[in-house]
Amino acid sequence: MKTHTFRLKPGADLFDSIENFVSEQHIQAGCVLSSVGSLTHATLRLANRSYYNEYEGHFEIVSMTGTVSTNGSHIHIAISDGDGVTIGGHLVSGCKIYTTAEIVLAVLEDVIYKRELLENDSGYEELVVYPK
Repeated sequence: MKTHTFRLKPGADLFDSIENFVSEQHIQAGCVLSSVGSLTHATLRLANRSYYNEYEGHFEIVSMTGTVSTNGSHIHIAISDGDGVTIGGHLVSGCKIYTTAEIVLAVLEDVIYKRELLENDSGYEELVVYPK
């Protein structure tokens, strides 16, 4: 296993920046090990919804987890406001960094992650793991 640690600066888009890093590093199978930072705008897809929710304010990233790949990533995030009210959902484009975001990714070098629509399954493109 290999790891990558990188920092995102104010104004960067959290999801797009992670996707760009994964693409630049040619990561075919990885996971988010750790993430801390803050946002001024959050865009999330909440559970069992087909649309995105937008949030304005100052938020701490209190948790982020998921799988990443040049073939598609699936990341969930939890954020909290100044009162500690926490919300979480699918991370999508539109989350803007406030002060920083420190990201640690683990790379699994013996497999490839792909997203495929599987017959008689969820109706979404789901993770399929292939040996390298």
